[in-house]
Amino acid sequence: MFPAVMPTYARANVAFEKGEGPYLHATDGRRFLDFGAGIAVVSLGHAHPYLVKVLQKQAAKLWHTSNLYEIPEQQRLGERLVKHTFADSVFFCTTGAEAMECAFKIARKYHYEAGHPEKYRVITCQGAFHGRTLATISAGRQAKHVTGFGPLVEGFDQVPFGNLNELRNAITDETAAIVAEPVQGEGGINPASLDYLRGLRQTADEYGLLLILDEVQTGMGRTGKLFAHEWAGIEPDVMGVAKGLGSGFAIAACLAKEHAARALTPGSHGTTFGGNPLAMAVGNAVMDVMTEDGFLDRVDAVAELLWRRLQGLAHFHPEVIEEVRGAGLMIGLKCKVPNTELLDAMFERGLLAVPAANNVIRLLPPLIIEEIHVNEALAILDRACMAVKGEGS
Repeated sequence: MFPAVMPTYARANVAFEKGEGPYLHATDGRRFLDFGAGIAVVSLGHAHPYLVKVLQKQAAKLWHTSNLYEIPEQQRLGERLVKHTFADSVFFCTTGAEAMECAFKIARKYHYEAGHPEKYRVITCQGAFHGRTLATISAGRQAKHVTGFGPLVEGFDQVPFGNLNELRNAITDETAAIVAEPVQGEGGINPASLDYLRGLRQTADEYGLLLILDEVQTGMGRTGKLFAHEWAGIEPDVMGVAKGLGSGFAIAACLAKEHAARALTPGSHGTTFGGNPLAMAVGNAVMDVMTEDGFLDRVDAVAELLWRRLQGLAHFHPEVIEEVRGAGLMIGLKCKVPNTELLDAMFERGLLAVPAANNVIRLLPPLIIEEIHVNEALAILDRACMAVKGEGS
C-alpha cells in the first residue's frame, strides 16, 4: 500500500514525544542530545518555558484573522526587527522559501518601478540553497533538487561561490540583483570570507543592483551576532529570514530597506498564514530572549569553546574528520569517511546532527547550550569516531 504520507524523506527509525532544552526524548525511551535543532530551527531549545507560556496565553485568545486587518503584534515585531537590523520594513510569511520568493519579486518590481523592466535576472552562487519552490530550486540549481522538475524558472545566472571576478563578469544589462548566503548550509557549511561579503556590497553599489542575503539559516544568533552579515560590517538591501525566528514555530520574514520595500504595494504580494497573531506572539518572545543583554555574547563564547574542542577532536581522529569549518554555532565536519557512517555512529550513541553536501556533517545546536553540553557532545563524537575506525564500541 502506498504510504499515507508522501515518501519525500528518508526518515530515521525514531519518533520523539518530548523535548527539553537541547534534549529530545524518543517514544522508545531513548534520550538524544540534539545538535541538529530541527535543522537550525529550534534556536532556544525545546519547550523553552518562556516561549511555552507566551504561546499558551496567545492560543487561548486568538490564532488567526488574516492580513485584511491590523495585527498589533505583527506591527510590534516588525518595529523590533527594524530597530535591530538594517531594514526599514518587513514582510512576514511562513517559510524560508517564501521569504526568498518575496526577495526575488522585490528585485524585479524594484527595477520595473524604476523604469527598467529589462532588469530581472538574479546572480546566484554554486552550492546555494534557497528553498524548494520552483523559483528557489532554480536559483540554487543543485542537481539533486532540480532533476525532474524542469524547465527551470528563467532569470537566474550562477557563478562560483566566493569568486568576485566571475560574479562581475556575469553582470549584464538584465541583471537586477545578487543573492548569497553568508554561510552556505545545505551546500556543505561553506563560509563566505568577510572580504567577499564586502565585495558583494561594493559590486552591487557599483552596478546599481540589489544585494539580497539569504540568512534563513545563518540568522537569529546562529553565528554569534543577530545576523551573520554584521561580522562584515555591511548591510544588504533585502534579506530572507526564517528558522530561528520562531524557535520551532513556523515564522519567516523578508526584510528590506525603504528603497526596495517601496516596490511592494497593496495587492502586489501576500500570504495567508504569515504574520498571524499566534506566530507573532512567538516571534516577539524569541526577540525578547535574543535581545537580552549578554545573550549573543554567551552564544559566541560557547561557540568558541565548541570550535576549540572540535578542532582537537579532528586532530585526534584525522582518519575520520578532515576539517572543521563554518561560523559560530553553524559548524561543518568535513569527513574522510562517508558522513552517513559517522552520523549513524553518533545517532547510536545519542547525538543528533544533520548531513550536508560534500560529505559534511552539520552541527547546529540550540543557542542555549552550555559547557556541559559541549562536553557531552564531544565525548559522544569521540566514541563515534573510534567506532567508525573499528577501535571502540
